Amino acid sequence: ECLKQEGPLTAEALGKGLNITSMGARQQLHAMERDGLVEHKTKQQEMGRPGYHYGLTSRGDELFPRTYPQMANSLLETVRMLDGEKGIERLFKKRTETLVAQYRQRMANKNLEEQVTELAAIRSEEGYMADWQKINKNTFRLREKNCAICQIASNYTQACHFELELFRKVLPNTEITRETHIIQGDRNCTYLIRKK
Repeated sequence: ECLKQEGPLTAEALGKGLNITSMGARQQLHAMERDGLVEHKTKQQEMGRPGYHYGLTSRGDELFPRTYPQMANSLLETVRMLDGEKGIERLFKKRTETLVAQYRQRMANKNLEEQVTELAAIRSEEGYMADWQKINKNTFRLREKNCAICQIASNYTQACHFELELFRKVLPNTEITRETHIIQGDRNCTYLIRKK
C-alpha cells in the first residue's frame, strides 16, 4: 500500500513507513519482486553509491481494487438506454467479430485437436481457467472453470449467446453444444465439440 500511495521507495524509506527494519522491508521487497509484483530501478543518490528504488509493476498495481465490472455494466446499461436491446446485440456482435479475427490468427493451420488446445489456452489467458478433454478422435469437451465476465453475463445474456457463436465461428467444421452453464448455476461452462 505504501508503494501505491507514495510511489517508488527505497527499502529504508519503506521500512520507516511500515515501522519495520530496512532489512525486513528488503526481504519483503525481494519476495514481491520474485513474484513480479514490484521492480527496482537504480537511482543515483546525492552522495555515495546508487540506491534501489522499488515500485509496483502493472501486475502489482492490479492487486488494488478495480471497478471494471461495474464500469462495463454501466456502459452496457447506457447503450441499452440509448439504443435498446438492438444496441446491445450490435455491441456484442462487433466484439465477437473482433475476437474471431484474433482467435483465428492463433488457430490457423492446425488440426481440430490443436485448435481445441489453442482455444483452451486463449480462454485461460482471458481468465476462464479453461481445459479440454479428448473424448475420441472427432469429439472434444472444452471446460471453463471460471466465468471471467460473470457479472456482465448475469445481466446481459447476450454475452453467453455470442460466446457460443464465437466458438462456432472459429471452429466452423464442428457442431458445438453447451452442456453446462455457470450462469444457470452449474460449476463450469462445458462445450461438446464434434467434428462434422
